[in-house]
Amino acid sequence: SATTLLKGMMLLAAISFIACAAPVSFSWYFTWRFAAGLAGGVLMVLAASIVLPHVPAGKRGVAGGIIFTGVGLGIALSGTLVPALIGIGLAETWLGLGALSLVLTLAAWRFWPDAEPRSDTVSPVPASAFSWPFTSLYLVYGLVAAGLVAHMIFLVDYVARGLGMGIHVGAGYWVLFGLGAALGPMTAGRLADTLGFKKTLRLLLALQAAAVALAFIDTGSLSLAVSSFVTGAVVPGVVPLIVGRVHGLSGNNAALQRSAWSYATVGFSVGQAGAAYAFSYIFEITGRYDILFQIGTAALVTALIIEFLTPESVKEASDRT
Repeated sequence: SATTLLKGMMLLAAISFIACAAPVSFSWYFTWRFAAGLAGGVLMVLAASIVLPHVPAGKRGVAGGIIFTGVGLGIALSGTLVPALIGIGLAETWLGLGALSLVLTLAAWRFWPDAEPRSDTVSPVPASAFSWPFTSLYLVYGLVAAGLVAHMIFLVDYVARGLGMGIHVGAGYWVLFGLGAALGPMTAGRLADTLGFKKTLRLLLALQAAAVALAFIDTGSLSLAVSSFVTGAVVPGVVPLIVGRVHGLSGNNAALQRSAWSYATVGFSVGQAGAAYAFSYIFEITGRYDILFQIGTAALVTALIIEFLTPESVKEASDRT
């Protein structure tokens, strides 16, 4: 069942951290890092799709925010816990992360719902997970991921070496990024329950584009702090909005919801991985950080344009055609 698979992936994620404490070989490390990524991808899909059907429609924004606040808290912890543990030793850092993941896995173990609630209602519009509203949503989510890469991978190095401020200052901006990530999902969820998922998604895309652009427009301390915090808030904050849009487009079709959300997660992963490789290559041949933030801004502006062209629902898309 989906719940059993989710529990298994939580265990796999925890075990992967512990396994990385043993420097056996590159292939050993590669295998366990791949397992961690696989587990994370499955968890991103299943956690929301298992829990949200049990939540009233009017509270799904807040519920989604609560679910993905965990992502933000994890980012915040990586900026504080890892530097503290790394002073003890690298193996001890991996073991500490594994132990924490295992404790959280066991704490949540018996609280996952066993089955989805039954619904006698059927989606009024037959829909495919690859109809235009869904496909455009996957594109938007992939471009959002590409727009985040400059901050997620290069922010600390940009501040430390590119701007010559040192690693401790760079780590401070990463902590700000993490604080934003911890607050972003709940804020986005509450806004979505008030304004609707589509309007809130557009608002966050505009804010994200402005925040990423700020990193190369103005390198003052205040601008970098705002850029780090706002971009950090959007990283997990946009996730419950995409989930909400998927649920809105899917109606009460649980199978379609899960399928569409899994494709959206694949879109995000492809956007993130593709941009990470591309940005690393571009930086190697140019040595310039500003180009990376400029490309990220362009990706987010493109995502915003696509979102404005996306129909509100599958029915609206059918009516247009």
